[in-house]
Amino acid sequence: MSWIKTVPYEKATGKLKMLYDRVKGPDNNVDNIMMMHSLRPHSMEGHMAIYKYVLHHSGNTIPKWFLECLGVWVSSLNECNYCVEHHFSGMKRLVADDEKSALLRAAIEGRHIDAAPLTEAQKQAMRYVRTLTRDPNALRELDVEELRAVGWDDGEILEINQVSAYFGYANRTVLGLGCSTKGDIIGLSPNNNADPDDWNHS
Repeated sequence: MSWIKTVPYEKATGKLKMLYDRVKGPDNNVDNIMMMHSLRPHSMEGHMAIYKYVLHHSGNTIPKWFLECLGVWVSSLNECNYCVEHHFSGMKRLVADDEKSALLRAAIEGRHIDAAPLTEAQKQAMRYVRTLTRDPNALRELDVEELRAVGWDDGEILEINQVSAYFGYANRTVLGLGCSTKGDIIGLSPNNNADPDDWNHS
């Protein structure tokens, strides 16, 4: 499951057990990416807070399916199959259109964003995220102005930026510690957007 020791749910005590109970899914399943933090529960707490607020918060105005799509894109660019599989499954559930989801995945895997079934504004967001992921120092104020020009407001630009930044962190947590999907239930997420403190996965 990983290259470092982790504490399984049934052996967790104290703060770790409390946090596992907050993030668990069906049958006490804890995603392996969260289990990576089990030797330092405080870092799991920080990880879950930013994950929930960036992707699953009622204060966001960009549709959740597109935030997930951006996450799949970043994860694909970073060759993080763990996050691709988890978040593509979540995106597919939200899109509720198998054909569109398949076309999105094909465009992402083929690196052909212009062929994706997205609006021009969404494609521009994908381009910004590609540069932020692959060559962040190449970004200039013009890149943000181009996002505004296609209709994103500054709060939404922040959302796009933060999703990209979060997945860079998550991908490196997974890839740097050998996290696998073995034992995970693919595609669960903390779906109660109305309560930022509800981290349970469903």
